[in-house]
Amino acid sequence: MMGLPLAFTEPLLLIGLVSLPVLWWLLRVMPPRPRRIEFPPTRLLFDIAQREETPSRTPWWLTALRLLAAALVIFAAAGPIWNPQVGTAGSKAPLMIMFDDGWSAASNWDIRIRAADELIANADNDRRAIALVPLSEPNRDITLMPAGAARVALRQLAPKPYSIERVETLAAVDRFLKATGDCEIVWLSDGVDTGRGEDFVQGLGKTIGDRSLTVFEGGTSSPLALAAAENAAAKMTVKVLRTNSGITAGTVRALDQKASPIGEARYSFGPQDKETEAAFDLPVELRNDITRLEISGERSAGAVQLLDKRWRRRAIGIVSGATSETAQPLLAPTFYLTRALAPFADVRLADKGSPQQGITQFLDQKLPMIILADVGTVAPELRERLNAWIDQGGVLVRFAGPRLAQAEDDLVPVKLRKGGRTLGGSLTWEKPQHLATFAADGPFAGVAVPKDVTVSRQVLAEPDAVLATKSWASLEDGTPLVTGEHRAKGLVSLFHVSADMRWSDLPMSGTFVEMLRRIVDMSGYTAKPGAGVASEASTETVAPLHILDGFGAFGPPPATAKPLPADYRDRATPDHPPGFYGPAEGPLAVNTLAAADRIAALNTASLRARHATYTNAEPRDLRGWLLSTALALFLIDAIIVAVLGGGLAALLRRRAAPAMIIVGLVLAGLLSLSPTPARADSAADEFAMKSVSQTRLAYVVTGNADVDSIVKAGLSGLTLFLAQRTALEAGDPVGIDPARDELAFFPLIYWPIVPGAPKPPQDAINKIDAYMKQGGTVIFDTRDAVEAPPGDNGASQTPGMRTLREILSSLDVPELEPVPREHVLTKTFYLLRDFPGRFNSGQTWVETLPREDDDESAQRPARGGDGVSPIIITSNDLAGAWAIRPDGQPMLPLSPGEPRQREFAFRAGVNIVMYTLTGNYKADQVHAPALIERLGQ
Repeated sequence: MMGLPLAFTEPLLLIGLVSLPVLWWLLRVMPPRPRRIEFPPTRLLFDIAQREETPSRTPWWLTALRLLAAALVIFAAAGPIWNPQVGTAGSKAPLMIMFDDGWSAASNWDIRIRAADELIANADNDRRAIALVPLSEPNRDITLMPAGAARVALRQLAPKPYSIERVETLAAVDRFLKATGDCEIVWLSDGVDTGRGEDFVQGLGKTIGDRSLTVFEGGTSSPLALAAAENAAAKMTVKVLRTNSGITAGTVRALDQKASPIGEARYSFGPQDKETEAAFDLPVELRNDITRLEISGERSAGAVQLLDKRWRRRAIGIVSGATSETAQPLLAPTFYLTRALAPFADVRLADKGSPQQGITQFLDQKLPMIILADVGTVAPELRERLNAWIDQGGVLVRFAGPRLAQAEDDLVPVKLRKGGRTLGGSLTWEKPQHLATFAADGPFAGVAVPKDVTVSRQVLAEPDAVLATKSWASLEDGTPLVTGEHRAKGLVSLFHVSADMRWSDLPMSGTFVEMLRRIVDMSGYTAKPGAGVASEASTETVAPLHILDGFGAFGPPPATAKPLPADYRDRATPDHPPGFYGPAEGPLAVNTLAAADRIAALNTASLRARHATYTNAEPRDLRGWLLSTALALFLIDAIIVAVLGGGLAALLRRRAAPAMIIVGLVLAGLLSLSPTPARADSAADEFAMKSVSQTRLAYVVTGNADVDSIVKAGLSGLTLFLAQRTALEAGDPVGIDPARDELAFFPLIYWPIVPGAPKPPQDAINKIDAYMKQGGTVIFDTRDAVEAPPGDNGASQTPGMRTLREILSSLDVPELEPVPREHVLTKTFYLLRDFPGRFNSGQTWVETLPREDDDESAQRPARGGDGVSPIIITSNDLAGAWAIRPDGQPMLPLSPGEPRQREFAFRAGVNIVMYTLTGNYKADQVHAPALIERLGQ
């Protein structure tokens, strides 16, 4: 109806709208009801001054309100339907429904199914036979079926994950129409031309002749697709495609092999753009983990781009045997190799030094591929490492040069002659040689051979029975240009020319780039170095592993999916649907769209057809809404009439006072029930502000007044000592309750053990455990070194130690050991051998450090792990030695009272505090002997 999705079940009843003008005239002629005025005598005094008044008419706005109510009743009687079911041409002939069921139909598949269901329902009402024609199945026989069977067949349809060839279905349609005769045709189009769309439109017009055709298109969002993903040097990019100017922006998600998100990239289209680009600015290690790109919110196989090892950037190390002090760096072999490899690999040049150091550097980094450019002799011990690295999956590529030509080396795939072959020598050509065509079964198969590339010098291989099988590329005279050999899981390859322009102009050609790309594809990649190489190039086929359905979800391979060649590079087809093929550890990705594919809007203007639009909503009967609105208008009219007649006003005047009282009471009640704003816990805020404003030492309040006062005085004395001897100016110590207070504010907590004290609640134990695991350190001090007789198994059996064991039984305590002599704790500020307190006979225990080799330990005077020990246990009563009175004198005597014992106790406290604040930065003192020796000189 006038472009709106509106229809009427009884349109003839709309003739009743013609009566509205008559109703308008009647309502204007009839005056409104007389106004009733009460007759108290005193009211006559107010109405003495009478004005001459003409008889009133019904106000125009009230008349319009009544006409609107009447019009709504008429419209409701006509049976209005919003989003009505789509009808056909009204023919009694059989109905043929053609489906676009490729990947481009998947994003709005439910809408197309709903449209087909409505068409089947209408045909069922007219007792018409139906034929369903999926355009993805050109070999399927088209048959007529009743509506019930058509509904069952409709539910069995699903979008295909590849682009369909509509043209191939025209032959079957032509046979069906010739056999059926008269027929009405409906084409549920997806509006996307993925190729040969114009041919199908023209062929369909010729095939159907004068028969009725309805084409459904539009009314849905344009499908989006991904193509041409590229893992460049700085970022990964992918093309986002569309057919029209519908969607303007969105997000592309990157997922790894476990479907975990790695990153997102935004894209946006210009007003007339049909393609744009989404870029992932991620580290190469993360980009190499990406196996799937998908458009957020888009459900189709075309909106998914699968990535395999071909998209992973390998890390490649280049070592050159040439001198690094060259006056022309742009002519160096490393320059040509870097430029050729940069588009698809991360190139790393060896640091300045000898080639042996460069090789060692890359072996230590576990790179999957190393290139040696004119490197001659390799040290025997380094050769063994290289051979082991190759056996584990490394790829070694070597380039010839003067040094390699004179060396004897087994790190080449073939045995070489010394001296090489030059233009003008005894083993020479009269003119430079061109490249021969690459073998069809070799790794360079299909690479174009440039006619302008020549070779003027090469190193020759000794002829033997296997030389031909190891030759990957040759010159026109049959001598090898590139040879290669698989060794265990790895590969050794040799270019018999140099990597610069001295021996050949191959490095200047695009063929050189493609040859290196093929070799790089055989290597592992950055995330998994040494993962192995691809097998020899052959016609090997790989079976389907995980296949995408039309909605872009992975599933098991269908029975129709066939194996494909291991070097398959084309788009998905019915025989090879998109997904992963081959072994799970190194599958091959097949995508719905190839890198060069693009999509466009399908033009159906040349067809003689009725065009319909998809509706993305269920039909809605508007009669209830219209009648309800009409009833509301009649009620409003009744209220207005009552007001104008005076009856309602009198009623309100009589009850105005009680109503005002009731309203006031209700408002007062509501105000009393309104919630008051919550007040923050000022005590907790004050504690947090005080704790974070300045570094403070903390201690656990035990409830024993004497112990707590001594510990507070001890930590205050240590704080003062720290301010005098170090740069740390800590605040006053804080007593805490682990069950109530936040512990994260304090780097160190001192816990004095009171024998026989009850075990803390589990909440406190849990908070202490979490505090220790998040980097905090707790000092447990049993303060009983003088009364610690060993038990039967050598362990202390003091009451304080038994109480400590009960506390630790609920904590996840790591393995402990006495502080070793080389521990970082002995060197963080002062050089200490032990950690005395008020007593000096107890041991100090910390987390056990990882054991190291004796040779390494000898060179590391300070030993430490990656973190600080979360627990320190002592029995020397450290706080008792640190405790001082306000006048600066010690509170407690020492035992046995050795000279400077209190000084060393303070130093032990300084080392512990510095250890918890700065960590084990002093563990890295491997250069201490060399520094001392240099100072001695």
